[in-house]
Amino acid sequence: MSQTVREFPKPISLFKLMGPSFIILALGLGSGEVILWPYLTSNYGLGIIWGALVGITFQYFMNMEITRYALIKGESVFVGLTKMYKRIPYWFIASTFLGFGLPGIIAASAHVLANVLGLGDFKWLAAAMLILIGLILSIGKTVYSMMEHITKTVIFIGVPFIFLLTIYIAKGTDWLHFTQGFVGRGDGYFFLPAGISLATFLAAFAYSGAGGNLNLSQSIYVKEKGYGMGKYAQKISGLFRAGCDQQNVKLKGERFAITPESISRFRVWWQRVNIEHLVVFWFTGLLSMCLLMLLSYSTTYHLLGDKQQGITFLLQEGLNIGYLVAPWIGTLFLIVVAVMLFQTQLGVLDSTSRIMAENLALRRTHKKQQVNLTKIYFSFVWAQIAFGIILFAFNIYEPKTLIIVGAVINALAMFVHLGLVQRLNKRLLPKVFQPAWWRKAIIALIFVFFGIFSLVTLWSEGHEMLSWFR
Repeated sequence: MSQTVREFPKPISLFKLMGPSFIILALGLGSGEVILWPYLTSNYGLGIIWGALVGITFQYFMNMEITRYALIKGESVFVGLTKMYKRIPYWFIASTFLGFGLPGIIAASAHVLANVLGLGDFKWLAAAMLILIGLILSIGKTVYSMMEHITKTVIFIGVPFIFLLTIYIAKGTDWLHFTQGFVGRGDGYFFLPAGISLATFLAAFAYSGAGGNLNLSQSIYVKEKGYGMGKYAQKISGLFRAGCDQQNVKLKGERFAITPESISRFRVWWQRVNIEHLVVFWFTGLLSMCLLMLLSYSTTYHLLGDKQQGITFLLQEGLNIGYLVAPWIGTLFLIVVAVMLFQTQLGVLDSTSRIMAENLALRRTHKKQQVNLTKIYFSFVWAQIAFGIILFAFNIYEPKTLIIVGAVINALAMFVHLGLVQRLNKRLLPKVFQPAWWRKAIIALIFVFFGIFSLVTLWSEGHEMLSWFR
């Protein structure tokens, strides 16, 4: 660690704090919010809405413990975990690539867009969209600032549109079932309906927010935004920007003296980042999920008889919105959905590439090798794009299947990193900055939940999930 002792930065205003939570929120928009929860609602009604509430609440507390470390250390949790376990980067690289390399989100976006454009097969459209994402990530001045701008634009346009549409379409009885769903009361069941796929429910639960190792990227975005000691951290520049060849890696954070002033400043930072994440991630995320579930219920539940397969419910939802409001509104809904899914895949590729790049860089610096973080980052971006296109070439492109398999892998990854981050904060943070007992208890509860739920799902439905690829 550097011997320089830095000043713990003064807190910035709550308004200027806005940023990282938008990106983490948007990472879940295309998987949990837009597809999985509405899919379950179209088939089983609103009695499962409690799961979305619990899922995003769990992720709020998880994300705050990840934020805690980065705020104090000015480095990602991956740096801290590597100090404890030298070979842990290999786990994060493998589990991240397996969990998010499956291109289900962009396949869903292409499927919806192809329907709007009147195209037949959508797999090559999905491949072209993956390449477009790679180009977008490659041209920004700094990747973070570009991602923040795109994310805020999509959320500020998409969420109000969905809100107004839902308010217009939903009937009084729909709102009644909506409120009953928060206590698990459904149409002839409580909490879980008969016949529901545990794998799909776990996938939706895991994606009530970011999911998997993506939650850990919160520490990278906190660092890049300059929260707390992240003020002194390195930023990733665009691939085609001058000087990126000279950007050698600096991953470790800086030290600060533990004084009454630094403790006071941390507490103000901590209070404000909690509020920011509560409003942007938890409230906006929950509102988005609830509105999309209610809209799916009002437009597709009980209207089609048979259970919906894949993401055809989204296409049917667009048709029914066109019938209930106006045809062009139904088309606009599908375009907004396609854009939200595209933006989610953009965010996922950025975040996963950051995670894998930082972990590979940690291994290389441990071996005293020269490292260029920007080049490693873009190598992973294009490796994932190539992997997705290869899957499409072999006709593996059914969106919901890819998303669910990836989500179950990511639920297991969440179980692992929950325990690791809890141990990290206990071992490497000074006691005055460690979480309160009740926060530790909540994280322990979430850890047990994901462990048991993941094992039960794999035991009961693992064979069926494998058969999807045969």
